[in-house]
Amino acid sequence: MTAHATPHPAGHTASAAAGRPLMTASGVEKSYRRGIWPARHAQAVLKGANLELLPGEVVGLVGENGSGKSTLMKVLFGELAPDAGTVEHVGRLGYCPQEPVVYERLTCDEHFELFGHAYRMNPADEHTSRRRLYETLGFTRYAGTRADQLSGGTLSKLNLGLALLADPEVLLLDEPYAGFDFDTYLRFWDLVAERRAAGRSVLIISHFVVDEHRFDRIVQLHDGTTHDRPPHDRPSE
Repeated sequence: MTAHATPHPAGHTASAAAGRPLMTASGVEKSYRRGIWPARHAQAVLKGANLELLPGEVVGLVGENGSGKSTLMKVLFGELAPDAGTVEHVGRLGYCPQEPVVYERLTCDEHFELFGHAYRMNPADEHTSRRRLYETLGFTRYAGTRADQLSGGTLSKLNLGLALLADPEVLLLDEPYAGFDFDTYLRFWDLVAERRAAGRSVLIISHFVVDEHRFDRIVQLHDGTTHDRPPHDRPSE
């Protein structure tokens, strides 16, 4: 099972309270082997990417198709090992991959139970979090529906809900609102605003950023390296 979150290490509360970064990536490099022998060669995708996520910060990661956004996200989460560089984080990670990672024959309820167990959540806390996510994202009526019978939009809600279930300090989202209708899209941003207010960090990958005023920073990934820039309009809070 590809996990959507990782457990808390000791001391996570003190680090967040001190305002230190919840995640830091330094000099991340990643290459893939391409072609067929004897013409096989290494193609560098990440060439020293850097990223820092602070408590209460919402960051957008943008770049052209093939720029390495999803590769960087997988390295940050630990799904891929970097060829060079380091990634450090404080607290639990929540990861919403671009393609939902689910079991076709399990219902939504069964997914939440399974992931809650993997996160070592108290059953009562898992149930409370699950019910709130159903209500907030608007898919309560699908609680007993198998994943292979869900529409694409509802499957995206489940995918996001699994990443949010354990209230992670750092939330990594790869094109999270694909398939959402406008009402769900607004609900999504309500959840993001709650995480900012609670001192959590959120990183959102997108081919292009809309509603740029909702972000604190935009990170551009180009030619394997990252470049920070402020959004055009800061969020008003």
